[in-house]
Amino acid sequence: MESPSSKRPKRGSIAIPTDENSLASAVFFPDVSKISYKPQAAAAETMVFKHYNADEVINGKTMAEWLRFSVCYWHTFRGQGADPFGLPTISRPWDDGSDSLFNAKRRMHAAFEFMSKLGVKYWSFHDRDIAPEGSSLEATNKNLDELVDLAEELMARYNIKLLWNTCNLFAHPRYMNGALTNPDAHVFAYAAAQVKKGLDVAKRLGAKNFVFWGGREGYSTLLNTDIRKELDHMANFFKMVISYKTQIGFDGQLLIEPKAKEPTRHQYDYDAMTVIAFLKTYNLEKHFKINVEPNHTTLAGHPFEHDIAFAAAYNMLGSIDSNTGSADMGWDTDQFPMDIRATTAVMQTVLDMKGIAPGGLNFDAKVRRESIAINDMFIAHIGAMDAFARGLRNAARMQHEAVLSKAKAERYNSFKSGIGAKIEAGTTSLEELADYVTKTGEPEQRSAAQEHYEGVFNYYI
Repeated sequence: MESPSSKRPKRGSIAIPTDENSLASAVFFPDVSKISYKPQAAAAETMVFKHYNADEVINGKTMAEWLRFSVCYWHTFRGQGADPFGLPTISRPWDDGSDSLFNAKRRMHAAFEFMSKLGVKYWSFHDRDIAPEGSSLEATNKNLDELVDLAEELMARYNIKLLWNTCNLFAHPRYMNGALTNPDAHVFAYAAAQVKKGLDVAKRLGAKNFVFWGGREGYSTLLNTDIRKELDHMANFFKMVISYKTQIGFDGQLLIEPKAKEPTRHQYDYDAMTVIAFLKTYNLEKHFKINVEPNHTTLAGHPFEHDIAFAAAYNMLGSIDSNTGSADMGWDTDQFPMDIRATTAVMQTVLDMKGIAPGGLNFDAKVRRESIAINDMFIAHIGAMDAFARGLRNAARMQHEAVLSKAKAERYNSFKSGIGAKIEAGTTSLEELADYVTKTGEPEQRSAAQEHYEGVFNYYI
């Protein structure tokens, strides 16, 4: 009689490998071919690209070069459909729910097959997404090394690059009071050891970026919090990161990801402007840029594209976590972006920047907890990739026809000459401006024409 452990568990047409020898040849998505571009597909055909044509050239670059799509490991391959009000709803045939290294390897094989069939060229992960923690830091790092070995092999096999990696400094109980801003120096040191290893992994895998997300860097009450001390400590941490990055020769871009709230009452990295102020205060702005997640932007009470536009305005936009949220929900729902208006607004900024490399559009998004079928994983990514392709085409047309850009420039015409030019150059004074108003009198009121701009924008959608 066959023992339970020796059986090959199956679900549908998928045969799940249970030993190392069968992993390399395993097929986890046998019913899915590489997703193709089919612009004439019917509305109900959602397993094809209707708009994303990777090789199509727009403004001198292919769609793939402009969009630089990345699949995130944590939502797509670790997400189980749980939310603050409900237990997990999603189980995958290749994941037995254990923390075994074999299960982690099987999961990674499935992930790379998925990304290859989807046609993306980048991925991203937290350290604890790909490998389980051990009984000590040394054991944990050994587990991580084993999965990094596999990642390196699979990246070469499938020609998929690492957009960025990061360290999970928020999930483990040791980080309940934060990591870089923790009041306990021992916890701070543990976070430093974890980030050191993360940077080593980034260098080894050729990561284009390394991200810091302060999941619990904030406060719940001011009664026991020394704000200045905590921010000073965080700045010192980042200075150590810069030093170690230089020491090991890691040439990836360092990114900080803002988030307004959840889980702390107030996050120190509230929004793009808060992060920029922090970086400039501590003379770190030359070493870091910002990874904007629009769902976090809306949690801060801003419009979807606000942080993207603000970061770009100061040459601080490094990458984009491409997701969205439901404004009526009030928490981080991490939905796939399907709103063409929103994707067009994002791509306006990316085109104006002449591209977002070495960053990209990372799908920090998850299928809804009710979307439990395997095909839903593909359909969600395909829909969002199509939405960004449409946004790119819209933005390119807007840029070419220049109706909005010309109208915006005309609005500031008064700063091109005379007293306006002196204001722009910073060469005037309060006294001179007072004399100017005395001579010229009351300024003429000018319409902001907001509805005009919205109407023009809608024309291109």
